Amino acid sequence: MDNWRKSSYSGEGDGNNCVEIATSATHVAVRDSKAPARAALTFPRAAFTRFLAAVEGNQPPR
Repeated sequence: MDNWRKSSYSGEGDGNNCVEIATSATHVAVRDSKAPARAALTFPRAAFTRFLAAVEGNQPPR
């Protein structure tokens, strides 16, 4: 994946300590923005969507 991006809330100082995500039609990858050459975690898109919903409090995890 080559379309890595990080939150628009990231900025100077502690804002640089964040994760980046990249998406494809079927998966979402997550990596450490401070160490982009290291391995990324890859999740099926549906699982990542459920994870985000649970984190945001919109639904319980399954």
